[in-house]
Formats: sequence, C-alpha cells, structure tokens
Amino acid sequence: MSEQKYESKITSSTSSAHDIYRVLSNLTNIEKVKNLIPQDKVKEIVAEEDNVRFKVEGIGQMIGIRIEDRIENDTIKYCLDNIPMEGHCWIQLKEVAPGDTRIKLTVKADMPAMIKMMVESKLRKGLDQAAEMLAHMPFAQM
Repeated sequence: MSEQKYESKITSSTSSAHDIYRVLSNLTNIEKVKNLIPQDKVKEIVAEEDNVRFKVEGIGQMIGIRIEDRIENDTIKYCLDNIPMEGHCWIQLKEVAPGDTRIKLTVKADMPAMIKMMVESKLRKGLDQAAEMLAHMPFAQM
C-alpha cells in the first residue's frame, strides 16, 4: 500500500467562506442536497452533525464519512470509515474578496497499487467535478 495525494483544481464561488463552511461543516445538511445524489447508486443515507453513513451500489456494507477536524471558515477535514483502506479528504476555503471564495478539495488515501490503477483517473476527474459543483451551490440560501 502507498499513500497517494490528489488535489482538485481551484474553483471560485460567489458564496462567502462563512456560508460554505456553515453548510459543509454539519453533515445533516446533506438532506438539503439529497436530490443531487444518484439514488440508484447511493442508498440508506443516515446523517448526523459529524458523520454520515450510506450504502453504495455493489459494495453492500455501510460506508461512513466523519468530520475529523474543522477550522472555522477555512478547512473541513473528513475521514472515511468502514472501508478497507485509510482515506482523508479536506475542503479548503479562501475568501479572497467579498463574493469570491476559492475552493480546493484534497484526498489522501493509502491504497494498494492495483486499486490505485483502477481509480486514479476517476478520482482526479471526480474531485474536479465536486469542486465545480461546490462552486455553484447557493450556500447562502441553505
């Protein structure tokens, strides 16, 4: 197993760092975006303030995401639970001006070489897509 680090492109949101942090640092807010989650792929979502558990099609067991650390209006660090490898993800926020908050996602995972080969390109693409999606979310209205 080897630790790999993947970073998204940096995106820009018109939401304030405070509004983005307020929503993303409380995992019960997943209820507000449940319609964006593919219902045929992700099922049985159970959310609490610091963790969320769900089943992914084809895996069969509950997977969890837990908030590991928070720096108000700056960083939220998550870790993965109940998977056969160690993984962390964090979201970094930088408000460079009113109406311009930069967002970057980073994933660090300790995975076997075979899994790395299978998921690396999808993970990179998925991180960029997630960063774009976050940049366009109306956090102030959530």
